[in-house]
Amino acid sequence: MYAVDFEEELKTPLPAERKYNRVCLGGTFDVIHYGHLALLLTAFRNGKKVTIGVTSDEFAKKLGKTHDVKPYNERISNLKKILEKYGWIDDATIVKLDDPYGPAVTDAIMEAIVVSPFTAFRALEINTIRAESLMKPLDVIECPLILAEDGKPISSSRIIKGEVTPEGRLVRS
Repeated sequence: MYAVDFEEELKTPLPAERKYNRVCLGGTFDVIHYGHLALLLTAFRNGKKVTIGVTSDEFAKKLGKTHDVKPYNERISNLKKILEKYGWIDDATIVKLDDPYGPAVTDAIMEAIVVSPFTAFRALEINTIRAESLMKPLDVIECPLILAEDGKPISSSRIIKGEVTPEGRLVRS
C-alpha cells in the first residue's frame, strides 16, 4: 500500500467491536514512520487491548541494524506521543523486549499477533514455542508494507539515510 493511501486509512475511526481482546506486536520503533503506524493501526483495529514490545538497547544492538538506534527511553517517549496522538494510549501496554518473543510466548491470554511481511516468520516461531508450552497458537494478522513514493518500503534506515520522510515522501536533494 502506498503511503498516500495509508493516510486515508489513518483517518478512518476504529471499529466499535474488535475481534480479539488481546493482540501483540513488536519492534524497535527507532524512527517512527508510516510502517510502524500501519502495524499499530492494524493491532488497534483488531484488538481491544494491545501489548507493544519494544526492543531493549541490548537486544537492538544484536539485530544488525545499519544505523545507530536511539536509546530505549527516547524510543518509548516517542511511541507514547504517537499513541496519545491517535487516542490509542489507554488501550496500549508497552513492554521491553530482550529477545524476539517477549510475552507472546508466555502470556496464555494473548490471542493474536500483528506482523509485517518482513517479520511474519517470527509469528511461526512464536506459535511453535507456544505449542511446546501447550498454549493456543496466536492468530497471525499480517499488515501490508507501506511504500514510499518510489514504490520501496518505508524504513527507519531509509529515513536516516535521507532518502525518504517518515510519511514516505522522497527527499529531494
